[in-house]
Amino acid sequence: MKIYQKVLMVVAALSLGLLFVFPMWKIYLKAPQYPEGLELHIWVNKLGGSSESVLQNFNILNHYIGMEPIHAESFAELKFMPYIVIAFMVTGVLVGLIGRKKLVLGWSGMLMVAGAAGILDFYLWLVKFGTNLDPKAAIKVPGMTYIPPLLGNKQLLNFEALSLPALGSLGIFLAISLSLVVYYFSLKNKTVTRGVSSGKVLV
Repeated sequence: MKIYQKVLMVVAALSLGLLFVFPMWKIYLKAPQYPEGLELHIWVNKLGGSSESVLQNFNILNHYIGMEPIHAESFAELKFMPYIVIAFMVTGVLVGLIGRKKLVLGWSGMLMVAGAAGILDFYLWLVKFGTNLDPKAAIKVPGMTYIPPLLGNKQLLNFEALSLPALGSLGIFLAISLSLVVYYFSLKNKTVTRGVSSGKVLV
């Protein structure tokens, strides 16, 4: 691998640091009680919102429909995900320094698998909270579940929910995209080298 490709691979790995600067995902909720809307932020290591009272207000609304309270302590993922991200950053930098294209492809593939597993876990989390309802809830609709959308907009009775990736997810997108670009150009390097060694000029 050429120097610029190694540098690009290091940049790809360090892009994951955006997960510690910005939230990964945002869930917006509008309800008659909160016409201005509530904005829940899901980080790689914590839960938050556009204000300190957002999580409390989410739980107040959830209480009426029988959903469990949402607390960061309830999710083991928030405890070990930061270490997974750091591991990917460190190994990605090492891959860039070593400069082997097979390692680049392996790192990209593992990151894609980890990202897919994270999305699946998030969806199962939404299903768990949206279907495991308290039968003694103040608002009960037979057969009704309250699973927020994984992506996009959804109407839940008089609640309007919108779920979208946040800026932290851009770090994962950049890491995968840049590493695949590095792998592609490393393949081009090999093709050009073979062409030169055989006395042919390849464009």
